[in-house]
Amino acid sequence: MIGSNRIKTVGVLGLGIIGSRVAANLQNAHFDVFVWSQTVRPLPGFLASPAEVADVASVIQIFVRDDEALGQVMEGLARSLRPDHIVLNHSTVSPAATKAALEICEAAGAGFLDAPFTGSKNAAASGKLVYYIGGEPHLLDRVRSVLEATSTKILEVGTVGEATILKIATNLISAVTVQALAEATAITTASGIPAQKLLEALEPNANYSTLVGMKLPTLMSGDFQPHFSLKNMLKDIQYAKALGSQAGLETPVLDETISLMRAADAKGKGDLDFSV
Repeated sequence: MIGSNRIKTVGVLGLGIIGSRVAANLQNAHFDVFVWSQTVRPLPGFLASPAEVADVASVIQIFVRDDEALGQVMEGLARSLRPDHIVLNHSTVSPAATKAALEICEAAGAGFLDAPFTGSKNAAASGKLVYYIGGEPHLLDRVRSVLEATSTKILEVGTVGEATILKIATNLISAVTVQALAEATAITTASGIPAQKLLEALEPNANYSTLVGMKLPTLMSGDFQPHFSLKNMLKDIQYAKALGSQAGLETPVLDETISLMRAADAKGKGDLDFSV
């Protein structure tokens, strides 16, 4: 367990909705935590660059937004990586960006795990993320206690790149499910039926899910404070579209959802919850 774990120091790069909460939970679990983000924050352990974090922490967790941000972080880390480092990329990015990060680590002799997660703001705050892990099992064994401090489950899903693809696929399902839920809510209320009745009808229905239970109340209340932002969901489902196109697949439901989310983002709603 954590008390007997040899790893005592962890670096967290990226302090958005998830990264900031992961860092706090690691501190609560008695790890020494050093952090960095592009926006300077008055936090204990805040350092000036990813390289400075790598100088003091052999386990580095990355929570940044997209391919470009991950590339910049990895470029900043490159000269400081050592064979004793293990880098975990938790950001949802393209498989190509994931493999580029792996190559930088391999060139330095450092370990790398493809480690996206499921769970939004509340799950991160309560230490109940679920990690999908792609990579060498012996690397996971070395960092397992770090991941256990912020999660309820760790799923080994394959090689580097495969965990990222599975994460993108799950977000595709979330995006189109919430779009369908919004349309169902609109039809229900336009027919004079309170949305609460739709929730009551869905709860015993086979298509009820944790996602429906989370997002229907936001549609009912109009409270779209971000748990997972529209701009981040749009980014992720565009990665899904690219994967489908590369495989020669048609994705009509995904295409329509992308179009609708782009329109909402263009109206300035990108920083709100994707259920907007």
